[in-house]
Amino acid sequence: MTDNHKQENNCSSGGCSGGAAAALQKAVLEKPLAHIRHKLMVMSGKGGVGKSSVACNLAVELGRRGYRVGLMDVDLHGPSIAGMMGLTGLLEITNKRRVIPKLTQDNVKVISMQSLLPDRDRAVIWRGPAKHGVIRQFISDVQWGELDFLVIDAPPGTGDEPLSVVQSIPEAKAVIVTTPQEVALADVRKSINFCRTVRLDIAGMVENMGPFPCPCCNRIIAPFQEGGGKKMALSESINFLGTLPFDPKVVQACDTGVPIIGHDPRSAFSVALAKCVDTLLASL
Repeated sequence: MTDNHKQENNCSSGGCSGGAAAALQKAVLEKPLAHIRHKLMVMSGKGGVGKSSVACNLAVELGRRGYRVGLMDVDLHGPSIAGMMGLTGLLEITNKRRVIPKLTQDNVKVISMQSLLPDRDRAVIWRGPAKHGVIRQFISDVQWGELDFLVIDAPPGTGDEPLSVVQSIPEAKAVIVTTPQEVALADVRKSINFCRTVRLDIAGMVENMGPFPCPCCNRIIAPFQEGGGKKMALSESINFLGTLPFDPKVVQACDTGVPIIGHDPRSAFSVALAKCVDTLLASL
């Protein structure tokens, strides 16, 4: 814990007035955030839509294009980013008590709760205030340096973690991930309403697990219907970034710790994701 964070805790425990404490907390976060150009929170209305795999591949693709990228996993109860990025071991700390993020082969800096736990199977049982504090430390106490992009992988839904990101990183923009079927789109509507309620700008929407060609007959198969994400984006006046085809190799790649866009940049998923990134960069 840094001296700045100790001062923040002292204020919050009654060492100074509420207004002064809020001002100090804001100052502690402003310095590292000033060195990060774009902050993108990847979120989804429900689990199982491939949000974390999209976040990993998005970060890797940006890194492959020469951008300086950080990847922050704020899914504190189910962190998976470290494993998907092939990272093992605990995080190191500088002599000034700054946490050094893990560096991948694609030059992406990664911070995850998974890299803070000696036992990766240990459950994290925390209430909202504790989670809020850790997310703030992921920003203020991590040696991010100069970044073009900080990609933030949030847990599904609209709970403590996304709200803490909004409160701590007011310039963040949301990238919403959905699948085409109605049950997923119903939950996405909640994410959109969350963003509008807390005044979080939406950079765009990605439709994952879309139609793909059958490897045997090349007939197009739509396992979760098709086009629902695009229709939703159009009806809500949200920038539609594109559709990513369903591909079992995406899961296999993440399980081996090498996101598919770094392992097989010519796959249909990788090509589609690269187009999504083109659209995202154009809008930013």
